[in-house]
Amino acid sequence: MSAPDAARRLHPGTIALRIVVKAPQNVAGLVALSAAASKGGLLVMAGVAALVLVGAGLVTWLRWRSFTYRIAEGELVIADGILHRNRRSIPFERIQDVSIDQKLLARVFGLARVRIETGGGEADEASLDSVSLAEAARLRAVLRGRDASVVAATQQAPARDVVFAMDTRRVLTMGLFGFSLVWVGVLFAAINQLGDLIGLDWNGWWNWAGIAGREAWALATPLFALLAAIAALAVGAISGVARTFFIEHGFRLEREGARLRRVRGLTTRTEVVVSVARIQLAMIERGMVSGRLGWSGLRLQTLGGSDDAGGRQQVAPFAREAEVTRVLAAAGYPAFDPLPLRAVAFGHVVRTAVLRGGVPLVGVAVASWFVPLAAFAFLLVPVPVAVALLARRRHRYAVVGDTLQVMRGVLTQQAWIVPLANIQSVSVTRSPLQRLLGIATVRVDSAGAKGMGRPDITDLAVEDAYPLARALLADGPRGSTVTA
Repeated sequence: MSAPDAARRLHPGTIALRIVVKAPQNVAGLVALSAAASKGGLLVMAGVAALVLVGAGLVTWLRWRSFTYRIAEGELVIADGILHRNRRSIPFERIQDVSIDQKLLARVFGLARVRIETGGGEADEASLDSVSLAEAARLRAVLRGRDASVVAATQQAPARDVVFAMDTRRVLTMGLFGFSLVWVGVLFAAINQLGDLIGLDWNGWWNWAGIAGREAWALATPLFALLAAIAALAVGAISGVARTFFIEHGFRLEREGARLRRVRGLTTRTEVVVSVARIQLAMIERGMVSGRLGWSGLRLQTLGGSDDAGGRQQVAPFAREAEVTRVLAAAGYPAFDPLPLRAVAFGHVVRTAVLRGGVPLVGVAVASWFVPLAAFAFLLVPVPVAVALLARRRHRYAVVGDTLQVMRGVLTQQAWIVPLANIQSVSVTRSPLQRLLGIATVRVDSAGAKGMGRPDITDLAVEDAYPLARALLADGPRGSTVTA
């Protein structure tokens, strides 16, 4: 354990960084104050601007000077506050994760933010923004219980094994499947704001566009509809690629002793290190289109996580099956094997068909009483039945070795691998319809599993549900219970 050290301040470059970050806000304030003071002449405007700039700089300097941190005996002590002083002590044993990230401006100044999480809530317990890269590495090593004297040697010769990485081509391919039309609305909103800023007469333009549009629709409605659809698809595809590129650029996952280290990001470079011992479960995701082309995503649920409030760590966002297996092995997990998995009871088909198809059919019957043509909707009756059959076929489970493996999903698919030792509780529930059909749902809880969906097993035969629940808790932690 490192010896206690004296109180330290953040890097002096933090002052300049904060001033640059808040520059747009200060400029907006200057514009407003200058407009208000315009009657006083140029001298008054200059005085107001100087006062605002000096005041902002002084407050930034005071906040920097009042913020200190130090490593005490077995704890991190942080003090801040200009007038009202606050002091926080964070024991090392409470710290669950320490991560480092660099936003674009921070990288320019050579600084980084150290984020500390204790698992006591979804927010970070503390954030040191910003320190030098060397200080960030020292803090992370000390807060994780390592001797600071070996940090330099560890940095010079890191024993790291690259488990998974994505080059630029892989990242761009992943972005094509991140299609989103959200940015279409953002684009139109931005254009509207720009027009307001430069004083563009939108009413005249829209009137002209409306006349031209009506004429165009009258002549070539199918063509314009097709062009509009193509434009929306293009914007959605471009936005998905751009967003993915900025977030996942340079993605690299490494195994470092008993930890996994993930680095990614173009403008904001994040570095997260997760202890393998803190991983609670693994989940494999397959998209509606990308999954059919052999691509999968792997996430690990941990006890907290500094870059994600729920501890969900994306460790292989766009990978082939062999790559997913390699990452699972690095995390100490077996490969997902669908062969031993068994399907849930046939009652799952009946219940799903009733819930997804029964209620709509009642609505169709009522509507057809008033509108006879609505009766054609009865032709869709096979659809919910087919979906129910597929849902049962793909909802499977089994205890494989010392893990529970569950899969489900029709269009998109998820698969969970949960060590039996990490299961906190198991409950067996039955709705009135399930009681009628003689089936039950086994709900499985592990620490943090709610953030990634729970590996519940829906619609087992009752005679299978209770033995399975007891088997899941055979190697579970003390305090685990079966409830019904």
